Amino acid sequence: MDMTNAHEGDCPPPVDFPGRDKLVAALDAAVTCGDEHAVTAALRSALCRLIRDRDVQLPACVHEPIADHYARRELYRSPRHGYSVVAMTWGPGQGTPVHDHSGLWCVEGVWDGELEIVQYELLERDGERYRFRAAGGMRAGPGSAGSLIPPHEYHLIRNASPDAVAVSLHIYQAPMQCCSKFAPLTGEWYVRESATLAVDAAA
Repeated sequence: MDMTNAHEGDCPPPVDFPGRDKLVAALDAAVTCGDEHAVTAALRSALCRLIRDRDVQLPACVHEPIADHYARRELYRSPRHGYSVVAMTWGPGQGTPVHDHSGLWCVEGVWDGELEIVQYELLERDGERYRFRAAGGMRAGPGSAGSLIPPHEYHLIRNASPDAVAVSLHIYQAPMQCCSKFAPLTGEWYVRESATLAVDAAA
């Protein structure tokens, strides 16, 4: 989905929070750096700085988990560049299945808490059956950031803590409104399911 020509009227109203203009200025500068590799590298660097910047304080709602699912709250959508900024709130034990990013690049940074991230390599496909192999995992804490560039876009995220909430900030190339998720079958085989991604209220 190409949002580079989106008009301002197509964008939802931005959420106000301390340091928002500073965050947006840094992201705007990063997304003009060149190709997708240069852009995501610049965004990773910017996000690591912004997470540590005391001038930037995400709205209070992003620190409030939702009991039955991890929360996705869109904080900003660029009317000029088309990227989307989504804060995710992970209650204890909440996480995603293996999923893709619908062909969009993404940069993800941990704002608070700790997240477990496992990347997957697609080995082969047979119709709606996909064979994946875990290609490395990590525990990411505050101030760390990583990126996904298709076709290397398969991963899962979870908050492994039994009692702490985690918050992450995701910069998507364009609003990610759907994706494919993959349910395990047997061994390394998974079956693909289409998923619509809901957005929770950011207020």
